[in-house]
Amino acid sequence: GAAQLASEFSSVPILNAGDGAGHHPTQTFLDLYTIRRESHLDGLKIALAGDLKYGRTVHSLCYALSLYGAEITLVSPKELRLPADIIEDLKSRNIKVTETESIEDTIEDIDVLYVTRIQKERFPDPAEYRKVANSLLISPELLEKAKPELKVMHPLPRTNEIDPRVDNTKHACYFNQSFYGVPIRMALLALVMGALE
Repeated sequence: GAAQLASEFSSVPILNAGDGAGHHPTQTFLDLYTIRRESHLDGLKIALAGDLKYGRTVHSLCYALSLYGAEITLVSPKELRLPADIIEDLKSRNIKVTETESIEDTIEDIDVLYVTRIQKERFPDPAEYRKVANSLLISPELLEKAKPELKVMHPLPRTNEIDPRVDNTKHACYFNQSFYGVPIRMALLALVMGALE
């Protein structure tokens, strides 16, 4: 992506804060921090749900989670599956990866549910977007089937994939996740500027 190209010519550090549908490494740092703070990384079972094809946050997060040996379940319509090359990379790292089209298949077993919105702007054909637009809904009723300690994350912004009633449940941690973004990015800037060692 653009950040990679810029880094090849730049004499100063480049922080990739998102490159289109590619990757989003700074988001991954705050996502890992959120998981560590709100849940756990060791022995983590996580479901990544929603737009996994264009969702750059999940692309980066998958690679980071592979460093911790997480079990990853991918939940999406077939049109929005995680790119095959990423799945192959994960499997080559001995990461257990499971694919499904229904969150119901995995909600009882996971520790963290990472939800992404279906990104309308990435679809060249509005009819294709309409086919998958409402394919995922996280509701309080669904979460009744989950572990009591399940945490629901979302990189925001969101559309209608999480019922607003979830906001006031013990599962919702996406507002904390968003809050952590500023201090995590401040720390990254301090690191590349030499203020931290």
